Amino acid sequence: MGKFNLLIFTLILLMYCVTICGNLLIITLVSYSKSLHSPMYFFLVQLSVSDIILITDIAPNMLNIVLHEQPSISFPGCITQLYFSIVSVASECFILMVMSYDRYLAICYPLHYVSIMSQVLCIIFAFVAWLLSYSVAFFLIHGVCSLEFCGPNTIDQLFCDFAPVVKLSCSDASIVQMESTLLSTAVAVLPFLLIVLSYIYIALTILKISSVSGRLKSFSTCSSHLTVVSIFYGTLISMYVFPNEGKSQMISKILTLMYTVFTPFINPFIYSLRNKDIKNALGYIIQIKSLEHQC
Repeated sequence: MGKFNLLIFTLILLMYCVTICGNLLIITLVSYSKSLHSPMYFFLVQLSVSDIILITDIAPNMLNIVLHEQPSISFPGCITQLYFSIVSVASECFILMVMSYDRYLAICYPLHYVSIMSQVLCIIFAFVAWLLSYSVAFFLIHGVCSLEFCGPNTIDQLFCDFAPVVKLSCSDASIVQMESTLLSTAVAVLPFLLIVLSYIYIALTILKISSVSGRLKSFSTCSSHLTVVSIFYGTLISMYVFPNEGKSQMISKILTLMYTVFTPFINPFIYSLRNKDIKNALGYIIQIKSLEHQC
């Protein structure tokens, strides 16, 4: 293994370990700290689970690719990887949409927020988001499995993505591609438009606040979410909306690394380093454990 491959292997492995630890830390803090038992942090846990699924589905195979340079993956393994990557990306789209609705209610309707965003409604939102994600993945995978594969079986990509796998088919894939377009619109485009609409109303409400400190305080409650949305959808749009003919294979692989490895890696830092509640909860737990150890 060359020095460059060794560097990439070490970098991906480090990011994978940090991502798993960071997201598990967020899940643990929200579970054990009563101060974090709110809708926003409940959905943050769902986002962390989605990130763990995505990077665990992608990173190990990426490490294998970098380590052996020309590895192979079985068709069932490829389909499994494709299935869980669709689940995680779809769930992230839905969860980010629900989180934007949560911030919209908190800022635009603060007096009704507690009564509307009840624990039951949060559980329903999370259940529907995951149910839709697994359903979308099932329909797309069912379409891929109905195709015939009899030609070349090499994918010049870092993981089994939908478009490269469908291109390998030697049968008519027009129906599968049409289903993919319709489902992608419902899963990615519609939630994105709803997120944009939510932030338009949020921005208009914040502008009505007279004091500068009040505006900054209101904006700070949704700045982390807005940052995650920008990174996630920015890479997703660059990867799938812009034509592939205008991108080199290297750029395509870099974008793949961005939304499959870098986004799950950076999310815990965005929500922890810029969030006083998370840092206070971590400090409190460390203090409690330190006292227990002394006793």
